[in-house]
Amino acid sequence: MRCDRCGAEAVTLVRYSGAHLCPEHFAVFVENRVKREVRRQLHLNGSTRVACALSGGKDSSVAAYLLHAIMGRRPDVDLVALTVDEGIQGYRPPGLESARELCDRLGLEHHILSYRDLVGWEMDTVVSTDPETIPCSYCGVFRRKALNVLAREVEADYLATGLNLDDTAQSVLMNLGRADLEKLARMGPHDHLQPGLVPRVQPLRTVPEKEVYLYALLKEIPFSDGSCPYAERGLRSRYREVLFALERDSPGTRHALLRSYEGLKDLLRQAHPPAALSPCAECDEPTVARLCQSCRFVRRLTARPTA
Repeated sequence: MRCDRCGAEAVTLVRYSGAHLCPEHFAVFVENRVKREVRRQLHLNGSTRVACALSGGKDSSVAAYLLHAIMGRRPDVDLVALTVDEGIQGYRPPGLESARELCDRLGLEHHILSYRDLVGWEMDTVVSTDPETIPCSYCGVFRRKALNVLAREVEADYLATGLNLDDTAQSVLMNLGRADLEKLARMGPHDHLQPGLVPRVQPLRTVPEKEVYLYALLKEIPFSDGSCPYAERGLRSRYREVLFALERDSPGTRHALLRSYEGLKDLLRQAHPPAALSPCAECDEPTVARLCQSCRFVRRLTARPTA
């Protein structure tokens, strides 16, 4: 199998395009798409501080690596890394170590915030306290809060996450499947500023997960490939399987879902404009209710009987 562009030995077949690519041209293929997203999503007017959400997994590590490669030498851009420690034994420690290693290699300022320090709970304790619930429900809310708190503390103008094409297509499919058009309208990247919320950007949103993984291997980017022990209990894992089967049988399905969302998002946002936010009565984080979802979850956990 030879590269279609130079004749060298190919490292992959891009099924949705039919292209065979060698390591060099595959890297360029990934990097050009990320550069387009960076130009489209980030408005660099004067000094800009970009915070990279860095879990230590392949996606966030590649996102941080590429943002540094694209903007790291610009005098008007300052990159920092933010890591959230959920408190999951056997899963989070290797990710933290990989995040530290990458930050040391790139020379990135690195900030870490744990769920324990943020809300007083670790995910292992949450699961044992409320075993009937889906752990991702708690974790997603706590993580969003932690990243927003950290991003504000470092005075970031943007918060970059490692969401890839698979993640994005799954979110589109999930929200359509639940008829949650309001949540679909709120999907990033964000171009509407709301008080107290740092806008999120997604430089990898057009790059499939498999390509992110291969890029990390070829560039020898340190990352942890462990899986969260609670992830399979979440609804997303089912949509992941459905989307995998659709993409296998009809290459390009993920891109088609993203294009469909792009074509609908303006109409969705007109029908479901951003809600007015006010400070949470307990933690001051922006919320549409008196208490934010994170504080409501903490009250729910605190009220449960202990074993």
